[in-house]
Amino acid sequence: MNDATVVRAVDARKSYDGTVALDGVSLDVHEGEVFGLIGPNGAGKTTLVRALTGTASAEGTLELFGDPAGDSDRSRVGLLPQEFGPPERLTARELVAYYAGLYDESRPVDDVLADVGLADDADADTWYENLSGGQKRRACVATALVNDPDVLFLDEPTTGIDPAGRRALWGLIESLADGGVTVFLTSHSMEEVERLADRVGLLRDGELVAVGTPAELVADHGGPARLVVAGPVVEAGADPLREAGFTVEVGADELVLGDVSPADLADAVAALGDAGVGYESLTWTEPTLEDVYLRLTGEEFEGAATPGASAVEGTGADDAAAAGEEAAGGAAGDADPAATAEADR
Repeated sequence: MNDATVVRAVDARKSYDGTVALDGVSLDVHEGEVFGLIGPNGAGKTTLVRALTGTASAEGTLELFGDPAGDSDRSRVGLLPQEFGPPERLTARELVAYYAGLYDESRPVDDVLADVGLADDADADTWYENLSGGQKRRACVATALVNDPDVLFLDEPTTGIDPAGRRALWGLIESLADGGVTVFLTSHSMEEVERLADRVGLLRDGELVAVGTPAELVADHGGPARLVVAGPVVEAGADPLREAGFTVEVGADELVLGDVSPADLADAVAALGDAGVGYESLTWTEPTLEDVYLRLTGEEFEGAATPGASAVEGTGADDAAAAGEEAAGGAAGDADPAATAEADR
């Protein structure tokens, strides 16, 4: 990664029939960087990708390689939308070959199919409609790679792909970034974002409320390590634990002890034992990017069952906005009928 800016947004704004989709978003993404964008459904993630790739209009400054997004060299851009419905009676090989034919220069089709795990002739020569869900998504990824892009926009790239296939594609994305390709990634897989992203932006209600490396976001917003005591009657242990010096929050069938080090675990167990309080499990966790997401949005990421989540409150809108990049209010712009359905992502 170097300091050359490839993707740039300054005060990007977009609304659909009075609904604000982007509310003053500003960001820079550098050459060879993997930038991960996360946020709840309806946050504006897909709208931002469309604006940055010039497939939807938006107010503000939106640039690729220093040019307005809509005027940039399309041969240098790879785009995988979240929803992609190619002709079902094309084989995977024919589909990728079709997209290769849209460019003056492209990579060999068989090489691209091999990159995404469709090198086997039986897979490559199967009609798209007969491929598995994971194979379809691999073929779609291949269409975004066939022009050998300098910047790659991936909206939920591994949806429907099995764990082994996901890891193979993650390795491919990492190798592309190592080779200087800039990757702009949106995902509902926190594992994917934590592994791939050099920096992460959290979008909520059209505002970019926090930006930083995963480690920076965890340090600033993740909260302390905690011990979760789970069981249907553990509430009785709250007062004994507080008397033992622990900070305790009561959740749904669980107690959450904040700022607990591994050395404190024995004291917590002793306090519960002395009070005669039984429990089903003890879980000690350090904060993760998922905790950041939970605290800044008030929602669990992808419905994950995070230990202690029921006792963690999301921060208010003003606090979250102050913690990240500055994003002003207000929105304007002409509605884009073709993109209106994207505003809820």
